[in-house]
Amino acid sequence: MRKKTVFLLTIVLPLILSACGEPTMRNASSLSSSALGSNAESASSIIPTQTSAPLKSPEDTLTPAETPATENHSERNTNILVAVFSLAGEQYGVGVIEEGNTKIVADMIAEQTGADRFDITPVISYPETIDELLDISQQEKSGNVRPEIAENVDNMENYDVVFIGYPNWWGDMPMIVYSFLEYYDFSGKTIVPFCTHGGSGFSSTENTIAEITGANMLAGLAVRGETAQNQRDETQADVIEWLREGGFVD
Repeated sequence: MRKKTVFLLTIVLPLILSACGEPTMRNASSLSSSALGSNAESASSIIPTQTSAPLKSPEDTLTPAETPATENHSERNTNILVAVFSLAGEQYGVGVIEEGNTKIVADMIAEQTGADRFDITPVISYPETIDELLDISQQEKSGNVRPEIAENVDNMENYDVVFIGYPNWWGDMPMIVYSFLEYYDFSGKTIVPFCTHGGSGFSSTENTIAEITGANMLAGLAVRGETAQNQRDETQADVIEWLREGGFVD
């Protein structure tokens, strides 16, 4: 049997590898970059300058965790959703990156819990330089803008627990996260926030989420952007311990 398996792998593996592509990703004014919570993330998606946030027709854009769950969670928990807004590109403290700081944490959470993943993606892409991103993010915050989201979670009612992740911008959530939170009915759900930052932690965003959604809130996790990007083993250990304290892993 082993010989047959090895023979088949020598035929199939080259075909699989030849079909793989390489994903690419990712951050806006002369204002100091530390004002963005020291953690502006850049990306291939941006915030429009409109005051309302009509969302496009619902589409199921959930992506199951690509890596297996822990040994304590061998099956996917289809009642848990990890929703995240994260950008690649030029980011404060980490340079130009291919994977957003907050996305790294989101993927770890999804892997450990077996949850579904949803990317909060703007219709209009963000710029890929930190100065431009600082400008646009401040304009959005000052104007209380609600950027339009490209796709929806069309089965939100199926989720009992929603992890929501975002970078800390200007001591607040990015305005597109407001668009996401205000669109859905979170009544009866549990929200677990997580964020990346450059020293500001959550600021007051946990209270803001509670006010907007009226959901049951669990203690969140704030991770420095540099740690998430460059010290992934440490970040993963923190994520697992946090999930254990919340009862999501054994």
